[in-house]
Amino acid sequence: MLITPLQLVDEPLEFDEVIPAGALDYASDIKQVGPLPVSGVADLLIEHRSASAHVNDIRLRANYRADFEILCARCVDPVAVPLSGEFDLIFRPEAADADAGERSITADETEIGYYQESGLSLEDVVREQVLLSLPSRTLCTADCKGLCPRCGQNLNQAKCSCDEAPADARWNALAGLADKLELKH
Repeated sequence: MLITPLQLVDEPLEFDEVIPAGALDYASDIKQVGPLPVSGVADLLIEHRSASAHVNDIRLRANYRADFEILCARCVDPVAVPLSGEFDLIFRPEAADADAGERSITADETEIGYYQESGLSLEDVVREQVLLSLPSRTLCTADCKGLCPRCGQNLNQAKCSCDEAPADARWNALAGLADKLELKH
């Protein structure tokens, strides 16, 4: 859904959209399972910069919810992650702040997003908000054993025979170090 300032001139735009699974590309380890309903309202905020210049900002307020699967950071099994959230964001046309050269910005300006001349894509905003809301690292269980670094066996499902392989002789110099450290404490 594309939101343009022209749609918002007379009144706010209320929307109730459903983004189907597979419509948005999040990341290789994140999968949306089922529909993602998004409902909210878009308003036009006109910023008067001078007597003859103004900027059409779009304020977007919405909420969303969906179920996702994220791969476990250790064993790469899918983990169900239900997600819901809401946002209240302001977007400005890209050209409005395209001054030549560098300039400092205010703290309030760090909270402003930008939209292209064609308009603001609701799907792009929702994708970004979902990615910001998901945990940075997901584990299937707190004590996940992960994958064997040698053979790739999921150690939560079965033990592999790699444990019986001889240790690298270069590590022998560190053998018994843990016992020595415990004696000093």
